[in-house]
Amino acid sequence: MRRLVRLAEVGPHDTVLEIGPGLGSMTLGLLGAAGAVVAVEADPPLAAALPVTAAARLPAETAARLHVVLADGLRLTAADLPADLPAGLPAPNVLAANLPYNIAVPLLLGVLERLPSLRRGLVMVQAEVADRLTSPPGSRVYGAPSVKLAWYAHSRPAGGVPRPVFWPQPNVDSGLVAFTRRTPPGPAELRAEVFAAVDAAFAQRRKTLRTALAPWAGSRDAASALAEAAGVDPGARGETLDVEAFCRLAIARAAR
Repeated sequence: MRRLVRLAEVGPHDTVLEIGPGLGSMTLGLLGAAGAVVAVEADPPLAAALPVTAAARLPAETAARLHVVLADGLRLTAADLPADLPAGLPAPNVLAANLPYNIAVPLLLGVLERLPSLRRGLVMVQAEVADRLTSPPGSRVYGAPSVKLAWYAHSRPAGGVPRPVFWPQPNVDSGLVAFTRRTPPGPAELRAEVFAAVDAAFAQRRKTLRTALAPWAGSRDAASALAEAAGVDPGARGETLDVEAFCRLAIARAAR
């Protein structure tokens, strides 16, 4: 956990958002480095125990940096966040979390969409998910999660986490993903359209764009015309396109 805190580059001027703190092992490390930690926990007994754990194991001044929010991370919005953060500290600007593995992708994409104050982060996810989130176009595991995360942020793999550090020990490997928010590569109002094109393209991975995008575009001919208007080969496959190409497709459809 000390390694994760170090890799997240958390400092005293940061407000960290931690989702799914559980028993608080990572929370304790974050509290020692950050100006404040907003810990979002969906389980009431765990949420109630977290301040007790912090008070028992940390100096009072450090433990006071903790702000617990009882909420579901999948539905978290800015309205759920505490309004009583210390003066001079921003709304949560760093995400540092061991994300629940079964919902890691929608949770990460959701908080990036709903919490624009988040500027960077480090998350631990299942190793295969880390590969998918950070893989480049053309990679075997490049897919919809890769493109959608690229809309919000530049990402990179930040190392693996061995199974024996967990209790109980899991049956899967874990990986770290670091990200820094970027300016969206297309008009913000077209994000849903871009994501719809991405979903269509990867719903049939081995199909060409003229076939895979037909339901989204309206027909195979329409899909081919949109691809040509976007400067994309209609015979290409979705896994060869970067997020900018999907943005051009969405812009071409909006202009029809």
